[in-house]
Amino acid sequence: MLKSIAFVLTQSMDSPGGLGRYGPLAKELSQRGYEVHIIALHYDFHSLNKLEWLEDGVHIHYVGQMHVKKIGSEKLYFKPTKLVWIALLATIKLTIALFKINPEAVHLAKPHPMNGIATWLFTTVKNVPLYADCDDYEAAINHFGGNWQRKIVAWFEKYLPLQAKAITVNTEFTRKRLIRLGYKTENIIYVPNGVDRERFTKINTVSVNALKNTFGLHGKKVILYVGSLSLVSHNIDLLLKAFAQITPHIKDTVLMLVGGGEDRQLLLQLSDQLDLHDKVIHVGKVTPAEVPNYYKLAYLTVDPVVNSEVHQARCPLKIFESLAMGVPVVTSDVGDRHFLLQNGDFGFLADPNDVNGLAKVLIMAIQNESQINEMSQKILNERENIKVYWDLLIDDFIKVYDNH
Repeated sequence: MLKSIAFVLTQSMDSPGGLGRYGPLAKELSQRGYEVHIIALHYDFHSLNKLEWLEDGVHIHYVGQMHVKKIGSEKLYFKPTKLVWIALLATIKLTIALFKINPEAVHLAKPHPMNGIATWLFTTVKNVPLYADCDDYEAAINHFGGNWQRKIVAWFEKYLPLQAKAITVNTEFTRKRLIRLGYKTENIIYVPNGVDRERFTKINTVSVNALKNTFGLHGKKVILYVGSLSLVSHNIDLLLKAFAQITPHIKDTVLMLVGGGEDRQLLLQLSDQLDLHDKVIHVGKVTPAEVPNYYKLAYLTVDPVVNSEVHQARCPLKIFESLAMGVPVVTSDVGDRHFLLQNGDFGFLADPNDVNGLAKVLIMAIQNESQINEMSQKILNERENIKVYWDLLIDDFIKVYDNH
């Protein structure tokens, strides 16, 4: 049996991947007796007060700057020349950290050039097992500074997992893509995202009431979006346009957007253009500890998507967070979402790419409060069975080590 494992990330622990996958996963592995290290990059590395610490039995190591920088609710991209230098430096530091920690196995968290090169070098020199976790399909996301960047990322996403002893995935789309690339079906373990039970059961009622007072929400239904404000991977513009259609037909309902990203200003402008300035609350980025309090405000949550490879490859953390809080979800029938919502038992599936269809589903859900209440109760009754929490998912994930 393996004793020590290192997860190598190109993102921070408060990113969706860190919160919905690698953080709680590492915590549960630690409780199973593994020595777990997370070697990661940070979006504002030079602002950190400490770089290494022990949290929930997991050794956290921040070693360098991410490929993007985040300040408050804004996301900034580096120019190509500076990006190359940052990527090179991060690769070196990730590699050094691996050799210093010297784990018995390495789990590559999203195959990117920086963590991919570091992981390949270490596992080759030390002759230790390499595992890969394929989360999202980064090469399909259109936020590259040039086509050369896309080609590099695509190469690593395509070929590096083939060097792994076994692969974990969080969507059927990714599992099927890897099979087409020639990877053995029996060496792919499907485990969706989930939430840390402890984080989503410690709700501060005082804080929730304070939010209601701050935003004037008493007596109002809150339609909630929690996530990145990045239009290349999250179609918040689709949601705003749909919400603009239904505002003349509903009362006492507001749309709340929680999160930061490079398109925050564009979405603020779009809200004004659609005359939604008094109907949409742009909260901005909040801390992970505050997120459950916002779900407690919600009547419904929304995951607005179009039918593309980007969304077929995504396993949305917002859906699992919403289900953990017993809040029904409105999204589109793309990728695994039909399965995640238990064929419509836990939410509503609109036609993808259709503003009118999303608007119709929203207004139907808003006007049918008894159905929402019944659906919410069903979610609360079933969330243990559908393995929303990582303390339940861990048994599936750990098979990747037991079987290989």
